[in-house]
Amino acid sequence: MTIPWLTLAIALPALGGLGVALLPRDRAETAKRVTLGVTLATLVLLLAMASRFDPSGARLQFTEVYPWIPRFGVHYALGVDGIALVLILLSALLVPLVVLAAWNENDDAEDRGKGYFALILVLEAMMIGVFAATDVFLFYVLFEAMLIPVYFMIGRYGRGAQRRAAAVKFLLYSLFGGLLMLVSVIGVYALSSGAGQGTFLWSELAGPEGLLAGIDPATAKWLFLGFFVAFAIKAPMWPVHTWLPSAAGSSRPGTAVLLVGVLDKVGTYGMLRYCLELFPGAATWFVWPVIVLSLVSIVYGAVVAIGQSDMLRLIAYTSVSHFGFITLGIFAMTSQGQSGAALYMVNHGFSTGALFLIVGFLIARRGSAEIADYGGVQKAAPVLAGTFLVAGLSSLALPGLSPFVSEFLVFVGTFTAYPVPAVIASVGVVLAALYILWMYQRTMTGPLPQDRPAPRDLSGRELWAVGPLIALIVLFGLYPQPLLDVINPAVEQTMQQIDVTDPAPALDQVAGGQEGAGE
Repeated sequence: MTIPWLTLAIALPALGGLGVALLPRDRAETAKRVTLGVTLATLVLLLAMASRFDPSGARLQFTEVYPWIPRFGVHYALGVDGIALVLILLSALLVPLVVLAAWNENDDAEDRGKGYFALILVLEAMMIGVFAATDVFLFYVLFEAMLIPVYFMIGRYGRGAQRRAAAVKFLLYSLFGGLLMLVSVIGVYALSSGAGQGTFLWSELAGPEGLLAGIDPATAKWLFLGFFVAFAIKAPMWPVHTWLPSAAGSSRPGTAVLLVGVLDKVGTYGMLRYCLELFPGAATWFVWPVIVLSLVSIVYGAVVAIGQSDMLRLIAYTSVSHFGFITLGIFAMTSQGQSGAALYMVNHGFSTGALFLIVGFLIARRGSAEIADYGGVQKAAPVLAGTFLVAGLSSLALPGLSPFVSEFLVFVGTFTAYPVPAVIASVGVVLAALYILWMYQRTMTGPLPQDRPAPRDLSGRELWAVGPLIALIVLFGLYPQPLLDVINPAVEQTMQQIDVTDPAPALDQVAGGQEGAGE
């Protein structure tokens, strides 16, 4: 009997969320314990599934395909390759850490936070589903459905007077992108019907032998744009990024972890899985416009981050810069660039997740995210300051910490194909050192403010929340091979699907030229 691993991984948090929502309001502590138990059980289930994944085996594994709406070729279809697998594991890891970090955050809410924890579980089910979906229609449904729990997590359980406005802004941006994507989804079905088989199955649409292989180039470009704009908003890329600082600044730090650490990866994952593989010709045609947008995102996000006074907004702007690196690696169209981009998605989740959680601990102590309200924290709370430093240094890709490998691969992959953009992108590395080290200096060093009590150091619960991320940042900084062993075969298969090969090294070209001259 084949175990439906992915369906179980989706159903477990979904049913857990329903159970938590049905608990009485005075059972808030029970709701937290149930949520933590369900998220840990989901993580264990997915780790057991991952142990059975064969990187050298079939591209899509743990597949499940059942007719859903047969008349329109819609299927409940799930499966993972190496890239989807590591992103699902990232989601399953971050959720229980967010639960631990948010244990006492929402006790002032009307339902004492019970609803917040139910929404976390529902969101986890959808995050797993969207990365596992191999039917374009199912992917679209989950892509849009994720908006609902996030909207309430920001608008109802967020922080500050602007949280409802930030939630609406997030919703409007996402719905606009989703509408464009829906038009392209309908177009994909119409074209597959014209080819004799109306279907939404990704495996039948993508690749040189897929149903979309022979479509008109102009049509392919329009369909590509419908998907790309939706993914660029979700990522987010400049100039459709402005919802993110508002949403992150008005969110609970735990919400920001899931929003930036996981949900935004749906955009870059979608570019790899759908934009490139469904419309490879159009993707190649749009390479230079996307590279330019990526470079603007890298530099703009870093420059604006330097001027931020709110730590949550600062981290959000750094993510705009980081996602510029990810999209640059994807559209460099090299195996090194795409492997680096996929690895960057995971490592960014570690580093940014740790930063948001630690800022959340600071807010819990002083009630403010303003940099000016802090100073001298390392004197009173050295462990808190130490974890903040490691997370910050990982965000600027310090060698020995996990994001360095990702960024290095993106640079190598981009430089072999597009040297000038790679040089311009290096400006983002310099600016990253400025915004991270300046934030650390202003918050952690110097004298303690005389008019405020000294902050306490991390508690045991808080250490359990942030400690695993710090450990993974160091572990995969020193030894990234386990992740690359899973990611690289999926990237190679993507390169084959879009019929692109790595450019020959410059030294090989020179040698070839000399041999030709000698002849």
